[in-house]
Amino acid sequence: MRRQGTGWDIAQSALFLASDTSAYITGVCLPVDGGLSSVSG
Repeated sequence: MRRQGTGWDIAQSALFLASDTSAYITGVCLPVDGGLSSVSG
């Protein structure tokens, strides 16, 4: 994403997971890294 992640990025992800919008999500690892972990070598 060409930018450093911030605390707000983490906070928004946590708020989403705590909200009713994510009620059907269970047992998932949600990396908040701007896609860095999905980039291959």
